[in-house]
Amino acid sequence: MRHLLIIVFLLSNISLFSQEKQNIFKSIYEDFLKYGTVYAAGNIENAQLVQPNYFIRTDPEDFYGIPRVEDRAKYHPFNYRYGFGVRKLGRFGYEDKPNFYNGTESNVGLSAPTSSVSGFEYVLHWEKERFNGNEFDNKRLFIRHTGKYHIAKFEARETGKIDFEYMSGEIRARLPIGKKFSISAGAIYRTHQRPYGYNPVEIWLNMEDDQGNALNPWYTLGFEYGYDDIFYQSTDEFGNNIYDWYWINGNGDIVAHTDQQFRDLIMPQLLNRYNQEAWSELESFGEVAPVIGVDFYHYKPNFWLHAYGNWILPYHKYIQGNEDFSYLHRNSWGKGGHNNLLDGEQWSDYQAGLVFGVKISKSIGLFIEGEYTKFWDSEMFNSNLGINYTFR
Repeated sequence: MRHLLIIVFLLSNISLFSQEKQNIFKSIYEDFLKYGTVYAAGNIENAQLVQPNYFIRTDPEDFYGIPRVEDRAKYHPFNYRYGFGVRKLGRFGYEDKPNFYNGTESNVGLSAPTSSVSGFEYVLHWEKERFNGNEFDNKRLFIRHTGKYHIAKFEARETGKIDFEYMSGEIRARLPIGKKFSISAGAIYRTHQRPYGYNPVEIWLNMEDDQGNALNPWYTLGFEYGYDDIFYQSTDEFGNNIYDWYWINGNGDIVAHTDQQFRDLIMPQLLNRYNQEAWSELESFGEVAPVIGVDFYHYKPNFWLHAYGNWILPYHKYIQGNEDFSYLHRNSWGKGGHNNLLDGEQWSDYQAGLVFGVKISKSIGLFIEGEYTKFWDSEMFNSNLGINYTFR
């Protein structure tokens, strides 16, 4: 009898454990996977059309002989994009569900403070892209949980084609006012890569000694990158003496026949290269600030209005990166370096969007959509408006 009781006890516990395990998996499925979509997609298209760029190459042994005509235009292979991901996002009533997902979709819910549904939403996307001969990686991770009284969100993005990298995390308290309006407030953490206002090559070129003489004349930047100038003189047909320098690269090839040619043709590349190398030595910046949001959403099949906004208040605190190079000190840099006079200048960032649609009659419809974002020195906006007429 004792053995029988032990067996019954074990079986009952196994049953309870199995049931609890099933409940856990069911909860995970309903919270994270139910209504989600796994996709893989891509596309192929022509690269940018390039016009021929002809160049005459002369024979060094016979400068005035018949030259060889070359096309120096750079023709790119076809553009492509392929990627995969998994997504689960709520849609507002005015948003249509596509027949197939390919990773290029843009949902208003990614920007609006309040989602159209409660619970977890997410987008995990990775893709490889080739555009006009250059290859890039693009990534996006978006996770949000919306409750009646809270919003928690994390986002990380990388868009290689425009050298954009961004990460943010925020948590807000949410106050619904009626069924259509809500306000939220909390804190947001954001990163940015660019050291705003800091121009390393300008500072380097404007360094002076105690007598006010330039320590780094502009042409010395060429020496830094392996170029060399060679003095020459000649006489024109009128007997005038001409003095100048021609420039060669590290292989001894002539790249410019005068200082002016070198300054106009080669120097722009070196200026950008110098800055990129100096900026790459700085770690990315991370700052926290208070954020508030508003959201109004009304939807009927014949009339809908969705207005939303986010305001990141001017109380930013940097917790990552050298603050002297941060956006707080965007106006602290000049030809002489950092002026050490400014404690930092605060700023406001914001985002606002509007989606409006109305069916004036069975045949006529009007719609307006727009969103404006200002983050640091970047401004992004897009808008659509139009009128539709359906024949019946």
